[in-house]
Amino acid sequence: MGQPKKNMIKIIVDAKSTEGTVRQIQEVIGGTIEERWGEFVLNVDSELATGNIRFITFDWGVNLLEYDITFHDDITIEMDASEYNPIHFTYCLEGHCYHRFGYEEESEKRKIEQFQSVIITSKDGGYNYGYFKKGVKLAINVIQITRKKFLKKRLNNVDELNRKLYEVFLDTDHENTFRYFGNYNLRLADKISALRKSKTKGMIRIMQIEGMVYQILSMHILQYDRAVKNKAPKTTLLKSELKIVRNISKMILKDVSKDYSLDMLSAESGLSQAKLQEGFKLLYTRTVTEYIRHVRLEEARDYIRTTEMNISQIVYTIGFSSRSYFSKIFKNKYSISPSEFKESLETRASA
Repeated sequence: MGQPKKNMIKIIVDAKSTEGTVRQIQEVIGGTIEERWGEFVLNVDSELATGNIRFITFDWGVNLLEYDITFHDDITIEMDASEYNPIHFTYCLEGHCYHRFGYEEESEKRKIEQFQSVIITSKDGGYNYGYFKKGVKLAINVIQITRKKFLKKRLNNVDELNRKLYEVFLDTDHENTFRYFGNYNLRLADKISALRKSKTKGMIRIMQIEGMVYQILSMHILQYDRAVKNKAPKTTLLKSELKIVRNISKMILKDVSKDYSLDMLSAESGLSQAKLQEGFKLLYTRTVTEYIRHVRLEEARDYIRTTEMNISQIVYTIGFSSRSYFSKIFKNKYSISPSEFKESLETRASA
């Protein structure tokens, strides 16, 4: 890819924490930092960037760092790994960027593509370089692991990890580099999108985000483990076709009551029925019909929780025509009938 252009804006980061990193970025691109319940957000609208960067530090050696930003000039972030050198679990929900290590023997610049799971850590005293092109809308999720603290809190069974990743976690003296660029993973996209859309507030919000961060971290690790064991899911679908499948699933979620058919969804998507089925099985481990039934039942459960509608009204609202069939599949899924579920909620509310 060649050497970075000399006219790039360079941000030098030698901080000892995620907060310090963001504050050093702020010194160059401007903006103001606001904090609520331990969630910090850098909002910026300057000549160099528009958008925000947020971060949350948890007490188990994990930090969440999220970019939702567009740079208006080519930006290089030079990160000195001498003082703060976490493992970076990175995912580009939107856009792309580049990474390289800062020593001659490993100077290759690699592209971090949209929907790709990437795991990176430098060695002590080394450098990480991040390259961000101007005009590219970025939505990047980074989970940073401080190894010594994390091992004390969470990884009682660290030896169950793949051997190579196990060694990365135990390399608390930061003697080695590690870089894994995985295949695209749209399940991660859905989980990270859900995290970004969280509407809860206060301490409940931080607790909810913490749980979702742990799930996202687990998904990164699981993908890596499957890749090195050659158990990654096989598919004939192109990345562009999987994105279409994801868009179809979103369309179904927006209106679960619609009378969907494979013929209609195939025509809507431009994909064959076989490709649709393959895509849904890969991304959601369900056939198209199973996925539709699943999201309808989830919607029904939400209606029971949050509305005054009776069961019959809910049945027709979510697109079923038979109350008895709905009750049967609801009980099969949740081990309780819709009526019993509604009664249990009402009993709790009146207690």
